[in-house]
Amino acid sequence: MDTLSELLSVQSGVVTRRQLLTEAGLGPNDVRRMLRRGALVKAAGGVYIDHNGELTWIQRSWVAVLSMWPAALSHPSAIRAANGPGRREPDDGPLHIAVDRTRSIEQPPGLRLHRLADLESKVQWNRSPPRVRIEHAVLDVAAEAPSDFECISRLADMVQARLTTAARIEEALGSRTRIGRRGFMADILDDIGNGTCSVLEHGYLCRVERPHGLPTAQRQVRSSSPGPIYRDVEYADQGLEVELDGRLFHNTAKARDSDLDRDLDAAVDGRTTVRLGWGQVFERSCLTAARVGRLLEARGWPGPVLPCPKCAPPAQPRSGVSA
Repeated sequence: MDTLSELLSVQSGVVTRRQLLTEAGLGPNDVRRMLRRGALVKAAGGVYIDHNGELTWIQRSWVAVLSMWPAALSHPSAIRAANGPGRREPDDGPLHIAVDRTRSIEQPPGLRLHRLADLESKVQWNRSPPRVRIEHAVLDVAAEAPSDFECISRLADMVQARLTTAARIEEALGSRTRIGRRGFMADILDDIGNGTCSVLEHGYLCRVERPHGLPTAQRQVRSSSPGPIYRDVEYADQGLEVELDGRLFHNTAKARDSDLDRDLDAAVDGRTTVRLGWGQVFERSCLTAARVGRLLEARGWPGPVLPCPKCAPPAQPRSGVSA
């Protein structure tokens, strides 16, 4: 295989004028002749592709990276490339491209440009196309997520897909000097790595129970039936138990069987068990508080559930309609 064919094969049919002249051994006349014959088609300034049809996602990525070289896919585009075609990340939307922080370059139409410190060490230059390492890419996406729940999902999804590990993401986080949600993500990664749900328990206390005036529950209550187990949250006076399911994945049949046994034991003892996860605590905490409050009120708690600053205001009656 000659050098030009190898370049086109590795770069999904995309090549730069510089590569043609310095690596493939072509002259300016050779390049002009290939353009006239349609063997190459201009895709961007100084970047060509070997057909005149619609570009695939990977070809668009190569064009973007090579047109701003040295550059690499970043943020969701780096994750999309790591996932491979047809997995999770959609092909529509702007491509995210990272360049060195010191470069002065305008953002081309249809692209999202990110200037990164220590670009050289964060990029896998040997990948096709080059991309920011998955650990840094997922940290960037999680830090900019619109909600804490989405942040958690981004981190957990990468580990669940076996694209990286919690330990590797933690190591990358430790190397970042400036990034949002640092403490929160560190706690979540510790939970993912260790299989605990301490962040979820803290979230229930600080987002559901305390700001909405729910009664103060007992936590990690030891029970000896049928064996020594611990209840996450127990409202003993109302006979209500809240189990916080922090498992983001690896929900084995054995673990599920153990959960069902715990719920059955609670029912035998006349207690009700409800199970809450990340969505109920971090995404819909106010709605969750209202629901738990109704369960508590039905079991004798005088209430009321208090609105927190994040609660939606009550609907106002329309003009002319009595309240």
